[in-house]
Amino acid sequence: MRGVDSKQSGMFSYISPEARVPTNHPLRAVRVMVAEALEQMDKKLERLYSQTGRPSIAPERLVRALLLQVLYTIRSERLLVEQLEYNLLFRWFVGLSVDEPVWDHSTFSKNRDRLLEADIARELFKVIVEQARVTGLLSDEHFSVDGTMIEAWASHKSFRPKDGPDDPSGGGGRNADRNFHGQPRANDTHASTTDPQAKLYKKTHGTPAKLCYLGHAVSENRHGLIVDVRVSEANGFAERATALQMLQSLRGSRRCTVGADKAYDTREFVAQARNLDVTPHVAQNIDRPGGSAIGRRTTRHAGYALSQKARKLIEESFGWSKEIGLLRRPKVRGRRKIEFAALLTFTGYNLVRMRRLLAPAFG
Repeated sequence: MRGVDSKQSGMFSYISPEARVPTNHPLRAVRVMVAEALEQMDKKLERLYSQTGRPSIAPERLVRALLLQVLYTIRSERLLVEQLEYNLLFRWFVGLSVDEPVWDHSTFSKNRDRLLEADIARELFKVIVEQARVTGLLSDEHFSVDGTMIEAWASHKSFRPKDGPDDPSGGGGRNADRNFHGQPRANDTHASTTDPQAKLYKKTHGTPAKLCYLGHAVSENRHGLIVDVRVSEANGFAERATALQMLQSLRGSRRCTVGADKAYDTREFVAQARNLDVTPHVAQNIDRPGGSAIGRRTTRHAGYALSQKARKLIEESFGWSKEIGLLRRPKVRGRRKIEFAALLTFTGYNLVRMRRLLAPAFG
């Protein structure tokens, strides 16, 4: 018998979003970990707000919504709000009831500065990392370090001389044509009018220079979880300098090892790492003038080969952050906002990894 194509002019539902989400849905485990982390951050979140005036949108909801944006590759906050309007799974994760109105997309922009001021993204990242440490997922002796380019939300046309006019070469309007081919352009003499903190940079010879920042991460070698994230200005020294800063903050009471690629094979980096009681398991760059800074003193140990193998795990996190997360070209400007996006992205990466590793614990 053929069914009736009834019209949906009116509908009442007595089933909550909680009941509609499958018990084995991957977000359930993630929501448990995020809820525990936000509960630990309650006092810090409380200090962000005045005790008078109208109640604001709960910061916990904003944080959960931003994590959804990372986990589901939602390219803008307008689209995120649109999804929250009709996606029951998203409403359940954020904590919205079926009939509760969704806030305007501009709420994220207005509250991001407040969250930045309190460094909420870094605090959330640290709490999630501590959860992994408590459950025994982290190594405290063996790490890997690497960096990646994060393309700025700025056009090459915005890269103009600092001390003089630079009128478009032709056309008119807001997006006029510009012909800068053959003109010398450098960070010392030029800056982006859209994002002044972005620098023109290229990773290797033969690749085009882009306005970008550099992202840096340290992963532990047991399961490839990210334990520290930084964003810096894009230049030829930032990778090694930032790596040393992260290693200094991570070192414990015992000596540890750090794996890295050939870009870190310099005598200065190797010497400073050893001064921090960190054994540098850096890939040898035998083509460097003067030879590699890593000798048989390091490579003769079996641990060196293991570190070189394990350091590839950090590449997976960078791949995830750009293909699934939002780090290929974040739609924010300024180093602090880029770092905010990077911390949320790698928090999402850790949550996904931890959900898989702890699957038996969540049933």
